[in-house]
Amino acid sequence: MNGLASLPSLDAAQCEALRCRAIFDCCKWDPQVEDTPSLAPFPLVLEADAWSRLAGAAEALARETLAAEEELVQRPDLHRRLGLPGAVRRRLQEIPRLGTTAGVARVMRFDFHPTAEGWRVSEVNSDVPGGFIEAAGVARLVSSHYGGFEPPGDPARALADAAAREAPPGGLVCLVHATAYTDDRQVMAYIGRELEGRGLRACLASPAHLRWTDGRARLVCDWLDAPVDLLLRFFPAEWLPETPAACGWPAFFRGGRTPVANPAHALLTQSKRLPLVWDELKTPLDAWRALLPETRSPRDAPARDPAWVLKPAFGRVGEAIGLVGVAEPKALRSATRHARWHPRHWVAQRRFESLPVATTAGAFHACVGVFTVDGRAAGAYGRVARRPLIDWRAQDAAVLVAREQEACRGV
Repeated sequence: MNGLASLPSLDAAQCEALRCRAIFDCCKWDPQVEDTPSLAPFPLVLEADAWSRLAGAAEALARETLAAEEELVQRPDLHRRLGLPGAVRRRLQEIPRLGTTAGVARVMRFDFHPTAEGWRVSEVNSDVPGGFIEAAGVARLVSSHYGGFEPPGDPARALADAAAREAPPGGLVCLVHATAYTDDRQVMAYIGRELEGRGLRACLASPAHLRWTDGRARLVCDWLDAPVDLLLRFFPAEWLPETPAACGWPAFFRGGRTPVANPAHALLTQSKRLPLVWDELKTPLDAWRALLPETRSPRDAPARDPAWVLKPAFGRVGEAIGLVGVAEPKALRSATRHARWHPRHWVAQRRFESLPVATTAGAFHACVGVFTVDGRAAGAYGRVARRPLIDWRAQDAAVLVAREQEACRGV
């Protein structure tokens, strides 16, 4: 019904070969979560019409998201309702005086779920979306085992192409990330390879390695001291106020003249509390209203009601979600308690009925994250789980389409 299915699982030898190539060819250095391989043994496959619908929906959502974000930049009266940290709100309030930080190569990921009522979107990752490695290099490795199928795009290549159009030849691109996290480092290493393949210099660094002067960023570290031509940020914007003041982190939000992908004011639409201010905006949000389940303040939803899901406003990777009958009792109690104590930092979203996908390894619930780069659909990232909760325990699954079907989309 939703145009989503699976292909037969790879055998044990093929899975082991895939794991090794993912590590060494694609920088996927986290091939296991607890006792489970992080890569599913089977790919998901989308029919032509399903991919076309998802790609079109993601592009419509991207247009609306950017328009809403542009309006929200000028509406500081709504920022507190989005659950933004105080330090971030103060920086955003300086935009009328200093201007927005230059944005370039804008990338987002919209997470779609097959449900009994058709495809539904659960959220947008408009700040620092992940899944590049799995949607790009790993998906290509998987497709080599299935004749006639290939990924519906490559978001890492699309991002690198967009960056190369903006940076000068041989320019220095700084890939800013939380250097203590392997899962963040691997993404930057992979995208760095793509940038270097386009003649750019890629340098992986922390926000603490930057110094800003008159809105221009400079990389200052033991291995390099040089002006930066472009910044690719994989460091969550809400974490920036926790970095040293000397690094000049506010320039990610306002007044920055060095182009950034993504500028930190993307946090305005990253908030899952965004639907709570929709009615205050002039921006039409028809696609969002059609695809996102009803969203309320936790104060306006019954406590521990199985019809509602509790989510932190800036939760990532499905963390801390309170889903009755699915989340562990301790996690559900924690989510319920924190949503009651700090409702401004949480939302309640009406629960949808996730439809499992039949695979040769059993039934799995799936999420298909569709990337857009500068408003164009650029690929898809699959995640699957035995239960209807896609969190850090979920496995990565390649998303493929038939070659002739992919060509029809023109991605």
